Amino acid sequence: VTPVDGVFVFVGHVPNTELFKDQLEMDHEGYLKVDSRLHTSVPGVFAAGEAHDNWFKQAVTSAGFGCMAAMEAEKFLAQIE
Repeated sequence: VTPVDGVFVFVGHVPNTELFKDQLEMDHEGYLKVDSRLHTSVPGVFAAGEAHDNWFKQAVTSAGFGCMAAMEAEKFLAQIE
């Protein structure tokens, strides 16, 4: 047995997006489709992290994309005020 300092646990292979079926555009694997600024097919709805990221699927990308989506949501709200 070799001692280790840490272990990365993979979150999963299937996005948890069933809630949005028939409401937001998805790919054939169930990931939400977004543009480069995380806008979904519905204006004012943004997606981030593992719901749209079918490549990295990691918590760190979820945090970064979540921040990006929040900034886009803020811009969206400012435009409608």
